[in-house]
Amino acid sequence: QVQLVESGGGLVHPGGSLRLSCAVSGTIFSTDGMAWHRQAPGQQRELVAVITSGGRTIYGDSAKGRFTISRDNAKNTSYLQMNGLKPEDTAVYYCQVAQPSGTAYWGQGIQVTVAS
Repeated sequence: QVQLVESGGGLVHPGGSLRLSCAVSGTIFSTDGMAWHRQAPGQQRELVAVITSGGRTIYGDSAKGRFTISRDNAKNTSYLQMNGLKPEDTAVYYCQVAQPSGTAYWGQGIQVTVAS
């Protein structure tokens, strides 16, 4: 069974930085994509960033230029480095593993709050 556990969230001032981590246990493969999504109160869940098995990265408009996704296949971990945080980045952030078969696994989510 695949389980994902996010860490690194919390409260940060505007302009600050956070690094989220997503540790994956269970059997995943280097061919799996890894992603981060977020959901703010009253909003739909939105894609933040994706990193493919080959290392290609795709960012949502809100993340471009400020966030960086990476992965360490040896550690089964993905990371989301978030710089220049804004109050509108406040949300619950979810990590995801997406297999080529279409099966997807989600973490439980972690709160990120950007406030003065």
